[in-house]
Amino acid sequence: MFLSLLVPDLHVESVYDIDLKQLKARGVRGIITDLDNTLIEWDRPDATPELVRWMKEVKEQGFSVVIVSNNKQTRVSKIAEPLGVPYIHQAKKPTQTAFRKATRQMKLSVEETVVVGDQLFTDVLGGRRMGFYTILVVPVARSDGFFTRVNRAMERLALGWMRKRGMIPWEDNNGQT
Repeated sequence: MFLSLLVPDLHVESVYDIDLKQLKARGVRGIITDLDNTLIEWDRPDATPELVRWMKEVKEQGFSVVIVSNNKQTRVSKIAEPLGVPYIHQAKKPTQTAFRKATRQMKLSVEETVVVGDQLFTDVLGGRRMGFYTILVVPVARSDGFFTRVNRAMERLALGWMRKRGMIPWEDNNGQT
């Protein structure tokens, strides 16, 4: 069923709440992560000190990371390059091309990789369609760009429908996923 592809394997408040030791115990060696409203606010020009520390810890724990974003190269490179993280821009998520490219870059299998993001219709759907373990985070900003606002409205409808059917085990955070 299509809606089951929208249900993430894990839901956390932020990337900082992801238990890296638990991921390692699952055999995870790579993280494909979205950028905007997952790692930093969609309109923030630079990485936060907290993100820099987290990314350092992720690498020290032995994880490979690739940022996969639907945004333009100028936006993604401005954050990814100072962090020393490879990236794929204009990824066209939820299509599978960028996810495949990211796993090839990391030289990892789907089973060794997780997808982290803040949107059901791009990050979770794209990851679940390929069989990745998916982690949905609460968006770090309360505002969104135009196209993301449209996606969020559709997400709220889907979440409401799934919640009524007992498919969603977590509580809504003031209308946010």
